[in-house]
Amino acid sequence: MTIKARRPSTWTALLFSTCVVLLTGELAQAKSKYSCDQEQPQTLCNADNTCGSASSPCTVNITRSNNSANVKPDIPGAKNNQLFCIKAGTTVVWMSSKNQGFTVSFGTDSPFEPDAPIMGGGKKHVTTKASTPGCYKYDVGAFTSGTVYGMSGGTKPELIILP
Repeated sequence: MTIKARRPSTWTALLFSTCVVLLTGELAQAKSKYSCDQEQPQTLCNADNTCGSASSPCTVNITRSNNSANVKPDIPGAKNNQLFCIKAGTTVVWMSSKNQGFTVSFGTDSPFEPDAPIMGGGKKHVTTKASTPGCYKYDVGAFTSGTVYGMSGGTKPELIILP
């Protein structure tokens, strides 16, 4: 008994090629959940999500929830962990309205002066100055002093520093 291998028909090959092209196009158009991954993230900044100015500081409140840290800029109607924008040269005050400690880290190069992790608490506000324009993802943690399991899960919010 002889077994012959069949070549795929032209229609099968055409159908397969069409599926590959459609899937590739869908994957290319898939958007990242991060604003900083967009081509021009600074276009997302407007008066409703820009905090502070050259003459008034931007206050950022960091609190702890059951399983995460929350970052909320002092902008009317702001939500926890929303994207917000700051103009370079603006003073930023990092604080906690609750008696909780917090850490903010931008990795190896902080866009703020001084260039160091930001660590503070309920009575210790930390003042920095926005210095390096760009879009940044950063790590935030919040904790309650004296508790064994007091550290919240990390949060990875974003901010944009405008020129």
